[in-house]
Amino acid sequence: MSEELPIKEVATNKRARRDYLITDTYEAGLMLRGTEVKSIRDSKVSITESFARIERGECWLYGCDIQPWQTAGAYFQHEAKRPRKLLLHRSEIIKLSEATQQKGFTLICLKLYFKGRRVKVQLGLGKGKGHADQRQDLKKKTELREAQREVARFNQARGI
Repeated sequence: MSEELPIKEVATNKRARRDYLITDTYEAGLMLRGTEVKSIRDSKVSITESFARIERGECWLYGCDIQPWQTAGAYFQHEAKRPRKLLLHRSEIIKLSEATQQKGFTLICLKLYFKGRRVKVQLGLGKGKGHADQRQDLKKKTELREAQREVARFNQARGI
């Protein structure tokens, strides 16, 4: 009798899938302060440069820019780009630690969203693409688009 919690997407990192080959994805909770949650609800957040790192058995999110909430006083404000702790199971942290020890693998923030009342981050374990790989992907995408156009023209000519 478990109900699906509503998901409201706040921010996405569109450059991540272009620049990295994502092999696995993980969902992590985010430890935040009150004003940070209010800023995220107002979509005052950018995750384009954010990544995660495992340090001393804990996972931390770096580069996530959550703008200060405007109506809060100076005493209650937060830093915009401070490191934020990610909440993961111990087994996931160990698995990610071993994976990031391999050469070229890193944890990239793909999405920031609300799942029910909680703020979640989708992390991707990825390996950086070179320029040749990016060109190859663009070429495949273009060929697929042209093939779909041809199929559409063929179906339109037949009157389907």
